[in-house]
Amino acid sequence: MPLIKIQTSVKVQDKAALALELSKVCAQCTKKPEGYVQSVVEDDAVIAMGGKIENSAFVEVKGIGGLNPAVNKALSAAICKTLEEKLKISPSAVYINFTDIAASNWGHNGSTFG
Repeated sequence: MPLIKIQTSVKVQDKAALALELSKVCAQCTKKPEGYVQSVVEDDAVIAMGGKIENSAFVEVKGIGGLNPAVNKALSAAICKTLEEKLKISPSAVYINFTDIAASNWGHNGSTFG
């Protein structure tokens, strides 16, 4: 149930590979089974950052429990490293939001987790 969603200005050549890499990163940092992770890659977006149009990204990480200041810092470092290596996006051009969702507000398989 962790979700990692990236919107980036970069045109991603292999979206599937990036989605799988981000899924792995999210599972490792949150200590959640990768079987519960959903990753979404949206590329070629127009993003202005700091008054400029350049390679950048906005990332959302949502989950039921498991997010805390230490995990968020680890995720931020790992996500920025991945985006810098794979897409040549500077960590200074990445914003990341972390949101803890109540289990009763997360639906799956015709029900909710709580």
